[in-house]
Amino acid sequence: MPTESTFLLAGLFLLLIAAGWAMGRFGERDDEDAPPPLNIDYLKGLNFLLNEQTDQALEHFLKMVRVDDKTIETHFALGSLFRRRGEVDRAIRIHQNIIARPDLAAEQRDLALHSLARDYLAAGLLDRAEKLFSRLSQGSRYQVQALEALCGIYEQERDWEKAIEAGKRLEVLGGKSLALQIAHYYCELAETAANAGDFASARQYVKHAQTGRPRTMRGALTRAHIARDTDDNKTALRLYHRIIDENTYLIAEALPEMVSIYRREGKISELERALQSLLDKHPDMSSLVAYTAIVNDIGGIPVIDECVENYMLNEPTLAEFVDLQQLSEEDRNSADSALAKVRGALSKLATATPRYQCQECGFSSQRLLWQCPSCRAWETQRPASRVQFDTVLQHSITR
Repeated sequence: MPTESTFLLAGLFLLLIAAGWAMGRFGERDDEDAPPPLNIDYLKGLNFLLNEQTDQALEHFLKMVRVDDKTIETHFALGSLFRRRGEVDRAIRIHQNIIARPDLAAEQRDLALHSLARDYLAAGLLDRAEKLFSRLSQGSRYQVQALEALCGIYEQERDWEKAIEAGKRLEVLGGKSLALQIAHYYCELAETAANAGDFASARQYVKHAQTGRPRTMRGALTRAHIARDTDDNKTALRLYHRIIDENTYLIAEALPEMVSIYRREGKISELERALQSLLDKHPDMSSLVAYTAIVNDIGGIPVIDECVENYMLNEPTLAEFVDLQQLSEEDRNSADSALAKVRGALSKLATATPRYQCQECGFSSQRLLWQCPSCRAWETQRPASRVQFDTVLQHSITR
């Protein structure tokens, strides 16, 4: 039985038939009494489609239709339809057929090149798509769209230098602003340089990321990591403190680093005072502090341990399994032992479930990803503040 897509293609051919009939009926003819022409080849193509012989229909169509001003729009419509159906190989053939015509108008050639570039992109042929989009970015009517597409290609290829160049050109043209993305491109370069031990270049890239662009706390976090790796603990701590003061969701990244530095320097009491002051100003951060401590197995710091204990005592799902409130009212040593066991179990549970989730599309991951792999948005992931009991329970039920 013919599919819905088959009928869509058939409908396109019927439109061709109607167009041909109209041209014959109302166009200029030498013999006014002659009947309107009807090309039997249209009916052959339609028969192929209705019998789901798409390859034969495509071959027939390419041989039958002469690409000129009267039929080229139909070619474009058919190519676009094939691409939307995921049949990019057929879309590519159609658009290549258009481009091959030597007398094609410049505007139609640009449209054909843009369509073919989109075909290549849909097929994952990034090198071919890049070549065509680069050509179109040089003054064509599709310059803005081409530059946007190039930024996406360079992101996938992690060619951050070219992505920055394309993004800046796009800003000059007044297209979609990529200021935030460009800041992240510089941060990507900074992290790559830092991993290679080139801290001077890494600092320079971070400086570019934070100059004249929307503020992203990634820049501060990257600078803090560079200071940590170069044993500049004073600068690192200053930046980590700034991160949790100004952008609380990144405490999940900053707190473990702060604990590590303060412990090495034997100044845990300073961390306690700073955290207590922060929690006094932002009581709602207590659950995020507790979750971060559970995931990273941070203990032995009274203010953090208190957050974790309050978290466990007030977790409704956890109360279904153990009455921690009753335990806390019993002998303190017994209660501490029980709470420690529960905390250890929660730590294992938390590390086995997603820690971050994209606010745009819901994609989940174990670590912070600055660009969501699913929707490709930048800086949209946020950390969980609670252990994902529902995910674990659902997994247990389905096993």
